[in-house]
Amino acid sequence: MGVVRCYVLVFNMAAPIDLELKKAFAELQSKMIDTQQKAKLADLQIDQLTRMKKHANLTHAEIKTLPDNTRMYEGVGRMFILQSKEDINTQLTYKQKTADEKIKELEQKKTYLERTVKDAEDNIREMLMSRRAQ
Repeated sequence: MGVVRCYVLVFNMAAPIDLELKKAFAELQSKMIDTQQKAKLADLQIDQLTRMKKHANLTHAEIKTLPDNTRMYEGVGRMFILQSKEDINTQLTYKQKTADEKIKELEQKKTYLERTVKDAEDNIREMLMSRRAQ
């Protein structure tokens, strides 16, 4: 009888640890899925901003070759507005700067997300190692 009680006590003590590990694994899995989705979204935004920056850069390079008195139009919706060469150059430079800033922010966000997942994985590894040590 005493031996059976001992096994029951060991089993009951192990059950909360197993539930704790299951809960931690479930949290890690949901965190990883969420982080992967956010990282993919950041990658898509970075790609889009890179294309926009490249387009502005190419347009800026083409406009430089034109004479200063050339009539230029900016597309706004379904219409075009007459703009000076200087205004268009300023707008293109601004687009390039903002794209660079947003790309840097997104890359920092992505790095933070990856570090958060790695920290969570390390915490679960520590839990497993401490459980094995017991």
